[in-house]
Amino acid sequence: MAEILEREGYRVKIKVEVPASQVEQTYQSVLNHYAGRVKVPGFRAGKAPGKVIEAKIGKESLLEEVKEALRDETFPKAAQELSLLPVGARVLEENLTFGQPFVYTVEVENYPEVKLPDWQTFKLEVETPEVTDEVVNRALDDLRSRYGEMVAVDREAQENDHVFIETDDGGRFPVVMENAQPHVREALLGRKAGDEVVVPVKDGETIVREVKTKILEVKTLQLPALDDEFAKTVGEDNLESLTNKVRESLKAQFEREARNAKANQLLDKLAEAIEAEIPPTMQAREEQSLLQSLADDLEEQRLELRDYIAQLEKDGKLEEFKQNLSESATKRLRRSLAVEALAEELKTELSQEEFEEFLNEMARSYRTTPARLQSELGRDAIARLRIQRLHDKALLEAVTRIES
Repeated sequence: MAEILEREGYRVKIKVEVPASQVEQTYQSVLNHYAGRVKVPGFRAGKAPGKVIEAKIGKESLLEEVKEALRDETFPKAAQELSLLPVGARVLEENLTFGQPFVYTVEVENYPEVKLPDWQTFKLEVETPEVTDEVVNRALDDLRSRYGEMVAVDREAQENDHVFIETDDGGRFPVVMENAQPHVREALLGRKAGDEVVVPVKDGETIVREVKTKILEVKTLQLPALDDEFAKTVGEDNLESLTNKVRESLKAQFEREARNAKANQLLDKLAEAIEAEIPPTMQAREEQSLLQSLADDLEEQRLELRDYIAQLEKDGKLEEFKQNLSESATKRLRRSLAVEALAEELKTELSQEEFEEFLNEMARSYRTTPARLQSELGRDAIARLRIQRLHDKALLEAVTRIES
């Protein structure tokens, strides 16, 4: 039996009463567990009387285990009975006397209740870019570049060229000018095949050595002509058909990006405006999750989190770091609570077919199969993805309502 004694915000004080018969049954179960494991001189394994086991283990120790076992078994059922979703719990008092029910009192940190604002009155200010002829032409040029061919040219190297060089130690390799470091690009710009130049090697801003380099070849990307023949190469009947397809594709892309931007803007506004009190345990777990993410990132750089924290403390920036961590955790939690409440209010549903199509698209982007993707991600990650997809759908549904 369970009852709510007090309730204030997320804090709920409850009392749970466990029947004396269940107490006795659990005590015997704990006793039998030890009887099968503890060796008692003069008795075969599992045959020592209960009083002997009590004397060897200690009755108080046994009773503590009984309390723990009873709480583990009855608290989840009590929470369900009282329609609570605990994110944390603390035992305030408990009383266990043989022949009497076991009674304990717990302060529960309940999953926060969320009150949404009147979100349908929100103004979402996101402009959809215009699909101009200039934008279409840039997209066509990008498409042409995929079918372009690198060809040698008898002129000075320019910003977008590939320059093939040979160093004085016999090494040969290409330099992609647009990706090269500024001092390397500066040394090669305006030079042509056959020229010999000195290329500095820097450590930060310091020149550590200079490398004698000979330019072997300058190549540039030669684009195919933008005509009907090119259109046929990419699967269209003619240039007009290709241009129209690119225009429509850009229009759909810009509209999709604008809707997603509105959805994100809506979520920011919801997170700021909801009424919700976040329990300390929930806040602490989110901060720990952020710390773990930071630790993973640092590990990729071969750094330890404790060393990073120590350096922050040495630089006098630890308190600022803690404050930023707390604010980031709170923001993430409020966003999560807001979109969860929105999905409930809208009664948003995600069909299995919709989710499978999403997984198929995701698998294609990673160049794998849906089955392999699910296997690599694991059940828990897939479940989180489904929730995320449901929440994304809820936000887009809300955007539609605001605009209608």
